[in-house]
Amino acid sequence: MLSGPNLNLLGEREPEVYGHHTLADVERMVREKAEELGVEVRFVQSNHEGVMLDELHRARLECDAVVLNPGAFTHTSIALRDAIAAIRIPVVEVHLSNVHAREAFRRRMVLAPVVRGQVLGLGPYSYVLGLEAAVHLARGGSR
Repeated sequence: MLSGPNLNLLGEREPEVYGHHTLADVERMVREKAEELGVEVRFVQSNHEGVMLDELHRARLECDAVVLNPGAFTHTSIALRDAIAAIRIPVVEVHLSNVHAREAFRRRMVLAPVVRGQVLGLGPYSYVLGLEAAVHLARGGSR
C-alpha cells in the first residue's frame, strides 16, 4: 500500500471531498481484509515523488503487487508512470474520490495506461477493493 502526497492529512483535509477517516483508519480496514485474505501488507505514505519511485522499485523485489494511491501525481508524474511500467508486478491504482466527477484537470490520469486497474470514488473502501484486486492479480487472476 503506497499512498502519495497529502494523504497523511486524511480526516482533516477537505472532509467534504475525502471524508473524515484518517489514513490510520484506512490502514485498519485494509489490515482486517488482508488478514481475511491471508496476505501481508506494508504501508508507506510519502509526499515526495522520489520516495514513491524508490518504493515502487523496492516492491518489484519484495512484493507480489502494489496498491497505489498516487494522489495528485496521477495527473502529472511521468516518472511514476515509467516506474510502474518497469516493475512488472500488478499495480492497482486507488482514489478516495471520484476524480472524474471533480475538476477537469483531474480527469487526465497519466498512470491509467500502465496500472492493471483502478478503484475510485468509494472513500476508504477503495483501498479495500484495491487490495482484493491486487491479491487476485498476484495469485494469477486475469483482469
